Amino acid sequence: MEDGLYKELVVVLALAVGIILLFRRLKMPGVLGFIIAGMVAGPHMLGWVDKAERVNELAEFGMVFLLFVIGMGFSLKELSTIGVTVFIGGSLQALFTIALTTGVCTLFGMPLPAAVFMGFLVTLSSTAIVLRVLQEKGKLDAPVGRVTSAILIFQDILVVPMMLVMPMLAGRSGDIKGDLLLLLGKVLLLMTVVYVGGRWAAPLLLRTVSKGRNKELFIITVVLLCFAAAWGTAALGLSLALGAFFAGLIISGTDQVHQASGIVQPFHQLFMSFFFVSIGMLVDPALFTSAPFTILALALLVMVGKTITGFLSVWLLRHPVRTALQCGLSLLQVGEFSFVLAISGLSFGLITPEHHQLFLAVSIITMAATPMVMARLQRIAGGTFDHLLPRTGEALDSLLNVGTEMEHGEHQPMRDHIVLVGFGPNGQDAALAAQSVKVRCAVVEDDPELAELAVKRGIPTVQGDAAQVAVLAKADVATARAVVIVLNDLRQAKRVVASVRQQTKAHIIARVHLAKDEAALHALGADEVVAEDLEAGLRIAGCVLQKYQATAREASEIVLHLRSIRQPAKEAAPVA
Repeated sequence: MEDGLYKELVVVLALAVGIILLFRRLKMPGVLGFIIAGMVAGPHMLGWVDKAERVNELAEFGMVFLLFVIGMGFSLKELSTIGVTVFIGGSLQALFTIALTTGVCTLFGMPLPAAVFMGFLVTLSSTAIVLRVLQEKGKLDAPVGRVTSAILIFQDILVVPMMLVMPMLAGRSGDIKGDLLLLLGKVLLLMTVVYVGGRWAAPLLLRTVSKGRNKELFIITVVLLCFAAAWGTAALGLSLALGAFFAGLIISGTDQVHQASGIVQPFHQLFMSFFFVSIGMLVDPALFTSAPFTILALALLVMVGKTITGFLSVWLLRHPVRTALQCGLSLLQVGEFSFVLAISGLSFGLITPEHHQLFLAVSIITMAATPMVMARLQRIAGGTFDHLLPRTGEALDSLLNVGTEMEHGEHQPMRDHIVLVGFGPNGQDAALAAQSVKVRCAVVEDDPELAELAVKRGIPTVQGDAAQVAVLAKADVATARAVVIVLNDLRQAKRVVASVRQQTKAHIIARVHLAKDEAALHALGADEVVAEDLEAGLRIAGCVLQKYQATAREASEIVLHLRSIRQPAKEAAPVA
């Protein structure tokens, strides 16, 4: 290895570490930190890396490992039963975005193939950034998290056909019909290899290797499968990354998939850092100063357009408008797979170097805006339909019968019942408890799948936003004895508690994840608040005391003392 490459690796990694530490304090995505590091060290700024092509060679490994890890995240069984939200919602989002982008680009004078390809690039969102933010905010299990994750899964799958059609889109085909048949043959061959490999060959090979309890041999075998598949698809005239995806798909069906994933993750993370650094080296920072308004306008156009298309695709699946808007906002950025496609598109001549520079600059801005926007999803959605477009949300929901009662037959008024806001695992437990003692209950849930589950269990159900007066009225909240609120999003829980307290004197029980948030819900009118972290900690403390032969009385006293220390003082609730 040349000394120059050692120097370039040290410079790039040291700069990336410093920038990412700074970005962590600013709560910015690490992906963006690597891109900025590449911009700073690259030939357009400081020039510390004078031979970027050597870093680009390492970046190719990053693309291969990225698709390999994505492939291992799926299974053939799950892909066959992945659900309506993924395929219909993802297809609608992709079709709307590609159509809108193609139309706008043709208006700007781009040829149709280039405009369609630009639609491919804009369609894809950042799985890495969005899922990380949703996880940090505790929203992966909330409706916005489930729907957004489903669309991101479809986008990851969509990369494969996009890669396959690029040569034809670039006009590299003299006989389109013949090339389509040839492409179909290649795909069928690959799917046959995936089926046979995933069903018999790979499980047998990995099971045999793992029995030897030789970690080095297992690592070599997994990496060999990845690179062999990549080389095989390249020999067929397809991309290296596509072969890596199919290799991951083969391994996903084996018992050793988790062990293989754990082995590949460090390689994936290291080489992906080089990939994003290499992307940063392609960006000319002078573009941000020479045409700042153009870049900002295009970035704003992309973010607004993707928000609208995401909103429409989720709303058409009969999700409430607030959830649909939050999903659209979560998908407003350009994703990491778009960089992979853009490099291939540049080599095929689908986009010019100038358009590529504009695309990179716009993508960086959309990625930088994502954490700030996602931190305010509830506020933006609430402000949009409470202030900017009052009554519009309810009108749109009623247009698709979202937020209307789902039980069959005429609604019978209820009294002295329990209203369950949220039908996740905790809500389902509460419903079973109520039914076991012959107490009637009603469910308010904005997730169509969970609402349908409640209906199947024979529970009167209202689908919609529980913070809306009209939705709560349909659940007869005014005549309920108790209201149980089990929502994953704290801001939404606050809105619901306040809305419920304005309409009823019923006993309100709410759940929060952290004990420090109890006081806020008490102040808004909740009578009892259950904190998951507090209850789990006290249960663990009790188990520890019993293990060391503490008497039941001693254990109870210690647990009560711990509760008094940790539990915030209850604030006086406002009079209803």
